[in-house]
Amino acid sequence: VQLQASGGGLVQPGGSLRLSCTASGGSFSGYSVGWFRQAPGKEREFVAAIRWSGGNTYYADSVKGRFTVSRDYAKNTVSLQMNRLKPEDTAVYHCAAGRAIVSTMRSPNAYYYWGQGTLVTVSS
Repeated sequence: VQLQASGGGLVQPGGSLRLSCTASGGSFSGYSVGWFRQAPGKEREFVAAIRWSGGNTYYADSVKGRFTVSRDYAKNTVSLQMNRLKPEDTAVYHCAAGRAIVSTMRSPNAYYYWGQGTLVTVSS
């Protein structure tokens, strides 16, 4: 499965962006799809995840209430709607797919397939 992340860009604080993760060469069926981000000089951190079957969602405390992860069966796509963006949200955002379970959902090691990343810059 190849993943393609898109939708990054430059946005002012308080603004919104919508990231998309599309699968090719397969589907997300049976997988959990996660979003991770990595800022310069920092470790990769969990942002949000969704179970493709069932739609259960999981969020980091830092984005809860501002970000929403969703899935579109017809487009084989997972989206991350990011609202009320802050400068500290600036990072390269990666989507990933794997057979993560509840206890491992926030760990990058639970994901097998990774997209190339899309840069989100929040700055005035």
